[in-house]
Amino acid sequence: MKRRAERIEHFKAHPIEVQHQVFHELIEAARYTDWGIKYRYDSIQNIKQYQERVPISTYEDFYPSIERVLRGEQNVLWPSDVEWFSKSSGTTNSRSKYLPITPESLEDCHYRGGKDVMTLYAQNRPNSLVFEGKGLSIGGSLHANPFHEDGGMVGDVSAVIMRNLPTWAEYLRTPPIEVALMDKWEEKLVKMADLCAQENVTSILGVPTWTIVLLDRIMEERGAKNMLEVWPNFEVFIHGAVAFQPYRELFMKKYFPSDKVTYMETYNASEGFFALQDDLAHPGEMLLMLDYGIFYEFVPVEEWDKPHPRALTLEEVELDKNYALIISTNSGLWRYQIGDTIKFTSKSPFRIKISGRTKHFINAFGEELIIENADSAITYACEQTGAVINDYTAGPVYMNDGTKGRHEWIIEFSRMPSDWEGFCALLDSRLRESNSDYDAKRYMDLALLTPLVHSVPSGTFYQWMGKRGKLGGQNKVPRLSNSREYLEGILEMIYETP
Repeated sequence: MKRRAERIEHFKAHPIEVQHQVFHELIEAARYTDWGIKYRYDSIQNIKQYQERVPISTYEDFYPSIERVLRGEQNVLWPSDVEWFSKSSGTTNSRSKYLPITPESLEDCHYRGGKDVMTLYAQNRPNSLVFEGKGLSIGGSLHANPFHEDGGMVGDVSAVIMRNLPTWAEYLRTPPIEVALMDKWEEKLVKMADLCAQENVTSILGVPTWTIVLLDRIMEERGAKNMLEVWPNFEVFIHGAVAFQPYRELFMKKYFPSDKVTYMETYNASEGFFALQDDLAHPGEMLLMLDYGIFYEFVPVEEWDKPHPRALTLEEVELDKNYALIISTNSGLWRYQIGDTIKFTSKSPFRIKISGRTKHFINAFGEELIIENADSAITYACEQTGAVINDYTAGPVYMNDGTKGRHEWIIEFSRMPSDWEGFCALLDSRLRESNSDYDAKRYMDLALLTPLVHSVPSGTFYQWMGKRGKLGGQNKVPRLSNSREYLEGILEMIYETP
């Protein structure tokens, strides 16, 4: 840990140099791949040349090359043999995404990220006893590659990571690997609740939504008032995938009512491990990890819809501006638009926070509402009315036959607001404060009316995700949509005749 801590301090002190080194190592490694030959990597001398030759690409742009790898071809995007693929349903595309995981990305990115989480946690909590217990992680599942009979395995990135862990690491985690990788979520949940409740769990690594489902099951079966009655030595919940802000109060009051329990945020995905919280005094801010074999670029919001958007490198970014994240990685993704948007909160060191998705927003009326706005507003409304939420989603109600538009919200509460009308008013007012475009449309109800808010029974989102075949693993409830697809699916499920 000491050696790794020194290397983290090095890239914090020399961020530009480290990123330039990563860039040149990636170009050198891939120069004789099919992709490298196509874009003449052998003659790329600097970042400017790279940006001029290689286009920014989405998953759909990349898929023909990825499909070749899935079907058994090698040296297409990266020189190492690819035997593992992460399968992600994503939240902006209904089709599954298959992304290659190379030996280098597994070792130098995903595993290094996991080790750094514990390194930085130990730095923040030098008297921690977290290693005297076990870490709980909710994994996905693995299946044979459907594109190639002898073409390795595909599954959630969490499952790929677990399957490749060294044997000694199994003694530090729970549940056993054969349970963690079960593909039937309901059966896995039952077994996890039984097995994990018997362990001395001191940490959890997982998505808040699925962690809540597991903790509720354990508390119900054990008759516990909170999880500290089950795991008295619990120390830290390491969370990611969705914003934690709307869930913070639920965890702090219902599950782990102790100021000794810590919450630590990470930013990892099927495409790589990007950032983690290095200072526990600053929730929501994460250190951008610069030596994981990933070269970063950032597209300003005003460039998103242009056919050839201008991308900035690390030295060019500004604080508190929305950027689409572009990555080039040691798994063979080149100038890949991951779909997330981030803001820099610090440049010394480079810290970021996730602000939303490039395709997850509501802009049906020119309001450009992003997830950061929505999370902030719903958290504020909950704080002011004593409410606690489990999940939510929102989308537009379109203008029709002279009627004005509005936003429609579906919220599942674990504790209802003390004042329903007050909650709805606070949600609206906070959105207006945080988003000037939304405020302009709401002024005097000129274009948008007050939000239409539904409270739905506990378990609604779990049932809906189950109907869509998206329980567990990396699947997330989509927060915002510019269409009514999700809203209508949930409302139809609720009101359908038995």
